[in-house]
This record gives sequence, C-alpha cells and structure tokens, in this order.
Amino acid sequence: MAKPSGVAVHHGWSREGEAALELLRDHLGQYVFPVHRLDRPTSGVLLFALDSEGARVLHELFEEGGVEKRYLALVRGVAPEAGTIDHPIPRREDGPRVPATTEFRRLWRGEHVSLVEARPKTGRLHQVRRHMKHISHPLIGDANYGKGAVNRDYRERIGLERLALHAAELSFTDPWSGEPLRITAPVPSDLRGPLERLGVPAEILT
Repeated sequence: MAKPSGVAVHHGWSREGEAALELLRDHLGQYVFPVHRLDRPTSGVLLFALDSEGARVLHELFEEGGVEKRYLALVRGVAPEAGTIDHPIPRREDGPRVPATTEFRRLWRGEHVSLVEARPKTGRLHQVRRHMKHISHPLIGDANYGKGAVNRDYRERIGLERLALHAAELSFTDPWSGEPLRITAPVPSDLRGPLERLGVPAEILT
C-alpha cells in the first residue's frame, strides 16, 4: 500500500490515530502482516503479507539486504552530487549502535536546499534522517533532527506541513516465482505540491 504521512504502521509503534495495518485489513476484509516499517511521518511504499509465513520470508529478505529501497528526501543546503554514508546508528530506540550504510545522489538543487535520492542498504531506525543529518544536510520538516525555525519557514513559504521524506520504490526478486518485482508509490500531493512550488521539475517526481 502507499502509506500517507502521519499514519503509523500499526499501534504497536504508535497508539495515536489510524494505523496502516487496520486500514488495509478493513479494506481487504482479512488480516494482514506487516513486513517492514516506515516512520509515521514518512509516506510511501509499505509492504504487507497475507499470512505469517509469507511475512517471515519477506522479512528475512529485508534483513539479508535483498530489497532495494529508494527514497526521495528534501534536505537543507546543497548536498554533494553523490556519496555513501557509512555511520553506525541504533537499530531501534535506545539500542546499541550497529553498522549502517546509505547511498545517495542529488537530483536537484535550489537555493539552500536539495532533493536527493537515498538508497539505504541497511534497515535502521530513522536511517535516512539520521544519515543526512550526519553529513550536515538534515531533512526539511524533520522535528527530530532538523531545526524548528527552518521547518516553520518552509511551512509558511511553500505549505510543507510534513516531513519531506517519501519511500518511492521497493525492488526485489520474488522469493516464490523468481521474477523481479518493482513496487512504486507516487509522490503524494502534500509533498508534490510544495516541491513543485520550490521549482523541482515534475519529471523528477514521477
């Protein structure tokens, strides 16, 4: 499913508001099993399985690095054209730091801001957000790792009311059929609109 920003994956991670698991379960009329997670303020591709065995197989695929993840992130400053961030971060809140790697490339640059494509190679808590902050390019709209004054400025100027992070694509080999799979989620209007007002070309957002 394409998860909206502001929706938790399930209530094990947040007790407030609607949860994606419940929305999809009610839509399909059957129980579903989350395979991975997205932060509540992040929008984009969220993968569920229809049974526990399928969830186990897919979860292992994520853990083994068999899933290519592609994110779009609006960050402060002019980011490098491309790079690899290799910096340990916790796997979960208050946990020990573990190895984490994110590859990125700059797709567009504006005045004091850049749109980057991030491809995390590991699955750690807030990985893209932490790693971009680590190289001094925090995400716009990030209440945890950004700056409130900057977030307010972009909210007032371009109407960006959310974290500027979108999980655009998952790619992997189907564990059962062996066929390549590519699952995408379009950039939602609450992010696309502000990005276009900044001057990001529409073709970058498709």
